[in-house]
Amino acid sequence: MSKHYETMFILKPTLTEEETVAQIDSIKAIIEKNGGEIVATDDMGTRQLAYEIEKNKRGYYFVAYFKGEPSGIKEIERNYRINENLIRFIFIKYESKKEIAAWTKMSEEAAKKAN
Repeated sequence: MSKHYETMFILKPTLTEEETVAQIDSIKAIIEKNGGEIVATDDMGTRQLAYEIEKNKRGYYFVAYFKGEPSGIKEIERNYRINENLIRFIFIKYESKKEIAAWTKMSEEAAKKAN
């Protein structure tokens, strides 16, 4: 049974626009290759970090809402860890009816914003 997930990752701010797009596409492909179905994304762009990470004061934020198997998450996470352009990431799993309703609302809002 597939679960509802949200992943947010922060890319190094030193990447060019083309490199940033390539990184995002590559990460989306990794999610899909590992059984994830991306429902919506939220490209938040470059923002100030709450604190410096690896000498970076800013980072490029990107969020993806997806459905997938728990078994695929480990492999996606392994790929995140070996990616030197990724300075931070998080996975959030939504399980209860209330959490899934919140996930649905957020993913719909992100999809609207993207269009």
